Amino acid sequence: MTNPVTLSVKDHIGIIIIDNPPINALGIDVRKGLISCIDEADANADVKAVIIHANGRTFPPGADITEFGKPPLEPHLVATCSHVENCSKPVIAALHGTVLGGGFEITLSAHFRIAMPKTKFGLPEVGLGILPGASGTQRVPRITGAAAALDMMISGKPFNAKKALGLGLIDKITDNENILNAAIEYAQDIISNNTPINRVCDRTDGFADADKYAAEIAATRAQLDKKGGLFCHYAIVDCVETAAKLPFNKGLIYERDKIMACMRTDEHAALVHVFFAERKSPKPPEAKRAKPLDIAELGIIGGGTMGAGIAVAALNGGLNVTMVERDEDSIKRGIKNVEKVYLRNIEKGRMNADQMAAVMARFSPTTNYNDLSQVDMVIEAVFERMDVKKAVFTELDKVLKPGAILASNTSYLNVNELAALTKRPAEVIGLHFFSPANIMRLLEIVVPDNVSDQTVSTAFAFAKKLGKVAVRAGVCDGFIGNRILGKYAQAATNMMEDGASPYRMDKVIRGFGYPIGVYQMFDLAGGDIGWDTRKRLAATRDPAERYVHIDDRICENGWFGQKTGRGYYIYENGARIGTEDPEILAIIDKERKIAGITPHNFSDEEIMETYMAAMINEAANVLHEGIALRPSDIDVTFIYGYGFPRHKGGPMQYADTIGLDKVLATIERLSQDDANFWVASPLLKQLVADGKNFASLNNV
Repeated sequence: MTNPVTLSVKDHIGIIIIDNPPINALGIDVRKGLISCIDEADANADVKAVIIHANGRTFPPGADITEFGKPPLEPHLVATCSHVENCSKPVIAALHGTVLGGGFEITLSAHFRIAMPKTKFGLPEVGLGILPGASGTQRVPRITGAAAALDMMISGKPFNAKKALGLGLIDKITDNENILNAAIEYAQDIISNNTPINRVCDRTDGFADADKYAAEIAATRAQLDKKGGLFCHYAIVDCVETAAKLPFNKGLIYERDKIMACMRTDEHAALVHVFFAERKSPKPPEAKRAKPLDIAELGIIGGGTMGAGIAVAALNGGLNVTMVERDEDSIKRGIKNVEKVYLRNIEKGRMNADQMAAVMARFSPTTNYNDLSQVDMVIEAVFERMDVKKAVFTELDKVLKPGAILASNTSYLNVNELAALTKRPAEVIGLHFFSPANIMRLLEIVVPDNVSDQTVSTAFAFAKKLGKVAVRAGVCDGFIGNRILGKYAQAATNMMEDGASPYRMDKVIRGFGYPIGVYQMFDLAGGDIGWDTRKRLAATRDPAERYVHIDDRICENGWFGQKTGRGYYIYENGARIGTEDPEILAIIDKERKIAGITPHNFSDEEIMETYMAAMINEAANVLHEGIALRPSDIDVTFIYGYGFPRHKGGPMQYADTIGLDKVLATIERLSQDDANFWVASPLLKQLVADGKNFASLNNV
């Protein structure tokens, strides 16, 4: 194997090159190579300065993910950083691409830092439930002070070279398109000027105002207390506080203890699980069997909220988009729906008028289906009714060219029925976008029975082009997400009729980590959607099934949520956050009396336990029936589509954390009062009997 780190000497400059494709990750061989090359350069009397540069598209962006979850291998990254910093000759980091995590910590260990203008920096370790554990928590505040250091580490957000320069984290931005040449010129200046080495470990400028530093620490802790910070957030604060109190080497020991504590938490395990889950979900078996078609020309049927959102997502992905509506008035509304997204971007400084014009030049609105004759794919985004979608599919099948893919944006409906209407069942697929489609990242790709591998592979490649997180789903009512949602929403509705206030449940659910509660979510989505589904399924409903009428009574009043100004909550003057409504409680009380129910006083623990048991049990059924490919796909679906708290890993990971035997015991206890609703999943029972968990099924 070729050494991933090499040293060459030219004109008294030692040039260390990292070449570890595809992204120059800081694996053990890179760490060993850096230490070896630094030692070699330091010992070479002809070398007056050292440059660390990386081939390819980026400077090391962080750790090697193949080492995640394994015992740490020496030399550790913190030792590598110290080795770089302790070099007796000036070390210059030549930066391009994404300098993140461990790569940024290596950068801070160098004595001088030069970057290209588009270089991105950041410390994203918080996304894995840990902290920058290779000296980042000790080096950054020595330069920036507490506030900036805490912000970049707790948010984990990347920032540009201009900000890095302003904070003092780099020394220079070059306009030279060849970063190595720019670094060589910089090194020559340093040598000729005999510029002294300024090691970050010796710096104290970030601690100059001790009172301000302490106040920023206290303010951050107060903010975390208010918002509900994770263990790693508080650990970062502790480390940044310690940086100003302990000598550097003792600070490194403290940092190491804190990162080890972070790695023992359920939060870390959950976030690592999600990290790998979201990389696995876009890799269905069909993609291994067939190469995708290139989608450059896209058609969209419908210019409403969903159609316009899909159009914007596609335009942002670089596609040409033809939108079809039924008449001139409708297409004008569709154009406005697309334009308003970009006009809002201009207002917020995200783009300018020329950039908007360039995007809109790829957008072709029309009322003529024949204008779709040459598109590579068309997505219908019309009203969620089978008869309406069938009529559209029949027309599209006539005009589309051979091999063009016909996709339905549907939340619930049977894609097999739609495919059977056409002469091209192998090219029919379901694409369940989540609203707003240009913002929400989840895309359920619904795979009907007779679809080709190439169509499925193309759908996943299309999702990637749009920046979506794609999940493979089988055909059933509601697919993965909405099918499971129907069950836990029903569990919540049953609890409401049995005595739990919807406002209390929302508070408990938010306390679990959701951004909004279930009834706030209903109001956001629109109560009429669920009402239409209930009416559609009424004829096939099991007579023995419990049916709660509260939602129907609210909808009968025309209270559909935010869009009507009233749902479970009241939204005055277009407010985004609603206020509690006494009339809703009166409706609930009346329906309880009609049903002859004596209210039960639910504890917070009982509410969450019941809510999660329904979610996990139905998720197990979805997996058992093959609707979901693997448990981790369900986790990705709920994190990206339904607000499940990422730090709990998704419903399947959470179930493994608390124990499947505990979940099963809850279901069996609840079944004593409602044996029709609470039927334990065969898969859940089998896993408990075998002493296994959901994670054991992720190797698909």
